[in-house]
Amino acid sequence: MTANPTLFHTVRANDATALIDYLVRTFGFVQAACYRDDSGKVAHAQLNWPEGNGGVMLGDHRPDTTWALTPGSGGCYVVTADPEALYVRVVEAGATVIRPLEATDYGSREFAVRDPEGNLWSFGSYPGEEPQG
Repeated sequence: MTANPTLFHTVRANDATALIDYLVRTFGFVQAACYRDDSGKVAHAQLNWPEGNGGVMLGDHRPDTTWALTPGSGGCYVVTADPEALYVRVVEAGATVIRPLEATDYGSREFAVRDPEGNLWSFGSYPGEEPQG
């Protein structure tokens, strides 16, 4: 990735340290930052997607904050140039597949998995459409 990401999917986790390890090891995200609070909990972490201009920001669940997202309630679509290779990687890593690799009516090859926190991740070749007008 050559430029700093400008769009981040955000999630909170019951165990952000374990989720960071999972997302890096299983999906191939690249850890860019991880800051911990005085108790050792992850206050903020940034994982970049190596194939594009985006990533994930996450931290341990803190119900007393204004950004108190419920752990396991997220869903994200991630564009990949090689969904077949990524699918093999996540299956070999033991990911929970909720939709196997398949072709779609809109020309994508994609699959979906659930991470250990319960978040849904869909990976595919569909890059989105150019703006109309």
